Amino acid sequence: MIYASFKAEGHLEKPDVIGAIFGQTEGLLGSHLEMRELQKEGKIGRIEVDLETVDGRSVGEIQVPTALDKSETTIIAAALETIDRIGPTEASIEVTKIEDVRGSKRDFIIERAKKLLEGLDEGGDFGEMSKTLKEESRAAKIQEYGEEKLPAGDLTGKEVIVVEGRADVVNLLKNRVNNVIGMNGTKLPAEIARLGQEKEITLFIDGDRGGKLIAQNVINNARIMYVAVAPDGKEVEELVGKEILIALRKRVTTSEFMRSLSRDFPDRNGSSTPSTPSTPSTPSQVTPMANGDVKEKARQAYDKIKESKQAILVDENFDVIKKVSAKEVSKNIKLSRKKIFAIIMDGAATSSIVRSCEEEGINHLAATTFSGIDNTSVNLISL
Repeated sequence: MIYASFKAEGHLEKPDVIGAIFGQTEGLLGSHLEMRELQKEGKIGRIEVDLETVDGRSVGEIQVPTALDKSETTIIAAALETIDRIGPTEASIEVTKIEDVRGSKRDFIIERAKKLLEGLDEGGDFGEMSKTLKEESRAAKIQEYGEEKLPAGDLTGKEVIVVEGRADVVNLLKNRVNNVIGMNGTKLPAEIARLGQEKEITLFIDGDRGGKLIAQNVINNARIMYVAVAPDGKEVEELVGKEILIALRKRVTTSEFMRSLSRDFPDRNGSSTPSTPSTPSTPSQVTPMANGDVKEKARQAYDKIKESKQAILVDENFDVIKKVSAKEVSKNIKLSRKKIFAIIMDGAATSSIVRSCEEEGINHLAATTFSGIDNTSVNLISL
């Protein structure tokens, strides 16, 4: 797919743009790459034009689908930039990118294969793709617990692991730790307090200051037996299987943890005036918890598009810039003229969508599932 933008000095209609593309490239590249003939042969698809008039000038986007190879496609793209007039007005066209749509098809194959795998056993070795599918299939077993609909795995056993949010629950399920439940934020739900009366609870927190603040709040308001801490500077949702097991094996009793906490935060014992807010129930004042507000707002926005297979692009105030189909997120990221702060999707976020977010400097991506994603600077929020 060739993506291009254009500017013209006067008012235009879509047929003017398409006419200029065919007319001004005619005879330019020889009979082998004549665009009219290529379209008749099915090697160039329907040309899409999206335009608007601003202050008497026309601006817009052009999409040209091709079934040509890479070199021929780039020649066609370069030919578009030679067009200097559209209709009666001077104009310029600039190719913004050329995309191989087969990448999107591969993402679809992975998503479809995950669903098909649910009906099969886990036997056989299919390499890295098989491993990814199995992990995603296990994560899909997440369920809702209690009236507060907390994300959880299998809680039938005696021991239960409590984590902060849904993304943490998903990561533990992927790594075969099934007896887990999330708090859906930093505030302690009543369901967790009730579980503490029946189960042996291990609180599993992030390895930062924010995690310790959350731990103190939970310990003060629920019956917690043990505390496990992620490695320094890491969050539970980003740990790999080995790191999860090591952290859980190194868990300590609540009393041991509180003693270590008093060493880390001596001001909490009254020895000095706190230099930072000391009430754990207000984590939004603490820097490490800055993403908590974003998660909460993303989940509130998600409620408006739940089960619609749509996505919304929002600015830093979470005002909606645009609502699109979940399948068209990557395209609309590139076409947006406004700065996108976050994307909330009812669907799977693929590696191509994450790459687009990285390229456009989008900070947050919230989705119901994530597929084939390695390390990324984008903050991924599991809904």
